Amino acid sequence: MTTDTCPPNAEPAFSFTQGLVVGQLSVVLILAAFIKFFIFGDPPSPDVTASIRATERRSRTLAHKRSLLSLRTAAQATTRNGQPQGPLKRRKSTVLRGPPTLTIGSILSKTYYNVESHQPESLDWFNVLIAQTIAQFRSDAQHDDAILSSLTKALNGTSRPSYLDEIRVTELTLGEDFPIFSNCRVIPVDEDGLDLGSGKALDPSMASREGARLQARMDVDLSDVLTLALETKLLLNYPQKLTAVLPVALAVSVVRFSGTLSISFIPSNPSQSTPTMMAFNFLDDYRLDFSVRSLLGSRSRLQDVPKIAQLIESRLHRWFDERCVEPRFQEIALPSLWPRKKNTRCPEDNLGDAIGSSSSGSGAGSVGKMRGKDMADTAETSTLTVVTAHFG
Repeated sequence: MTTDTCPPNAEPAFSFTQGLVVGQLSVVLILAAFIKFFIFGDPPSPDVTASIRATERRSRTLAHKRSLLSLRTAAQATTRNGQPQGPLKRRKSTVLRGPPTLTIGSILSKTYYNVESHQPESLDWFNVLIAQTIAQFRSDAQHDDAILSSLTKALNGTSRPSYLDEIRVTELTLGEDFPIFSNCRVIPVDEDGLDLGSGKALDPSMASREGARLQARMDVDLSDVLTLALETKLLLNYPQKLTAVLPVALAVSVVRFSGTLSISFIPSNPSQSTPTMMAFNFLDDYRLDFSVRSLLGSRSRLQDVPKIAQLIESRLHRWFDERCVEPRFQEIALPSLWPRKKNTRCPEDNLGDAIGSSSSGSGAGSVGKMRGKDMADTAETSTLTVVTAHFG
C-alpha cells in the first residue's frame, strides 16, 4: 500500500521584506535619474537650439509656399477648362476723371528705383526717429503706472489657470538701447507675399497682375535687456484645496533679437469697404534669445531649473511664431490722409489755450483761438479750391 506524499513547497527567491526593499530602491533610482537628467540636466547650447528652431521654421515656410503653388496650378487649370472665373466686376464711374491705374512697375519707374541694381539703404534717419519715440515711451512709463496696471490685469485675467494664485509683477525693465534698422530694400511681391522677381529681372506682366504690391524689407538688430519678473504661488489642490502651496518666482529677459522685418501696404477695397492696411511680419531667419531665472520653494529653494527655462523659451517662441512670423502677419488699419478741418492745428491754438487757462490772459486766449479757427477755415477753402480745379 503506497502513501501519497505532498511535494515540499518551493522556497521563494526573495522574502517579502527583500522584495519591498528592492521595489523602494527601484523607485528611488528612477526618481533620482528623472531629477538629474530631466530637470537638472544641462540644456543644449543656444546656438544649437537656435539652429534647430530655424530649420523647423524654414521647413514650415517652404511647405506653405509649395501648397500655395499647387493651389495656383489647380486654379489655372480650372480657368483653362472654361469654368466661371467669379462674379462680374462693377464698372467704374466715368464722371470723375481719376488718375490712370498705377502698377508696381510704373511706380518703380517713376521713382527711379531699380530692384535689381539699387543698393540697400542704411535707414540712419529712421533709427533716430524710432529712438526718440522709444525714449519718450520709456520716460512716460517711469512717471505713469499704466503699463504696470495693464500687465497685472492681463496676467490675472480669465485665462489664468485655477492652480495659480494671484500673479504680481515685481520688476519691469524696458532697456536702455535702441533697435537698429539697416539694409532696407524694396521688392515686388504678389497677393500672397511671394517674391515676383526671385533673383531674376522683374517681369512686367507679373508686376501688373492684380494684388501685386511693393514690400520693404529691412534688417533689425537689438542687443538689450528687457526684463519682466513675476511672483505667484502654485496651489496644489489634491486631494483637497490648499493642500500645499509652492511659491514661484520667475524673471524673463530678452537679451538679443535679430531678424528681417517686412512691411507692405494693402490698398483699400471700396466694394468691401476695407481701409488701407499696413501688413508686417518677420521672416523665418530671425534670432530671439532669452534669459530665464527661476526660484521655487520657500525654505529649500530650487534656483534656475534648466527644464523650466526650456519650457518658457519654447512657449514664448511659439507665441511669437503664431502671430507675426511668415506666413502669418499682422495688419494695422491706416487712417485717411485726406485733409480735414477737424484735424487742422496751428501753434496759436496751443498758445491760446495756455493763455486762456490763466485768469489774467483770458482775452488773449480768445484771440488765439479765433486766429487758429480763421487759419483752419483758410486751409479748408484752399483744399476745396484745389479739388475743384483738379476734377474740373
